[in-house]
Amino acid sequence: MNVIITGTSRGIGLQTALFFAEQGHQVLALSRNTNQQILENPNITFLSVDLASQEDLQKVSDFIANTWQKADILIHNAGAIVNKPFEQITSEEFEYVHRVNVFGVVNLTKTILPFLGQGSHVVTISSMGGIQGSVKFPGLSAYSSSKAAVIGLTELLAEEYKDKGIVFNALALGAVQTEMLDEAFPGYKANTEPYEIAKYIANFALDGAKFHNGKIIQVSNSTP
Repeated sequence: MNVIITGTSRGIGLQTALFFAEQGHQVLALSRNTNQQILENPNITFLSVDLASQEDLQKVSDFIANTWQKADILIHNAGAIVNKPFEQITSEEFEYVHRVNVFGVVNLTKTILPFLGQGSHVVTISSMGGIQGSVKFPGLSAYSSSKAAVIGLTELLAEEYKDKGIVFNALALGAVQTEMLDEAFPGYKANTEPYEIAKYIANFALDGAKFHNGKIIQVSNSTP
């Protein structure tokens, strides 16, 4: 399988890329920064990419066109979070979170679509914070609203591309003990580790398209 993953410099994205590579799949790792484990793995190709840059997105398109010719799995994992009361969060901060979490998904999906075909699977990593009716955390107005946006987008794209056999699903994760979580909530301890959720994401990306399309799967043993 040819697998594209965003946000691979650390946390869930790093562990997911390594898991796929260990299984013998070819991985294209996309992030602004990288990790030595990514660079040293023979099954992983790294591209430094800003998902808001058309020039960087063209690098991704050129790589696939010149090497793989097709992509089987696209995992939108890159994310940004700001924990700040709504009255204090700036418009620039709010926009930044949506630019990464929503428009990053939009831009890369458009770039990869020409290389997707029957049976390919696009998996967007959302959050329990984006699920209607879930417990919400004060301070996460930008983050939770962005994660709700990609849930709606996933449902729409699944319908729009079902005749082409391209499957779109989203995984709404609960708290995972990542660097990003620690930065937003210092001292908070989640009961799930990145390598555990990475294995789940990879297996879902490989097999989930057979059973789900346009579905939002809640992956949490707590709420959130």
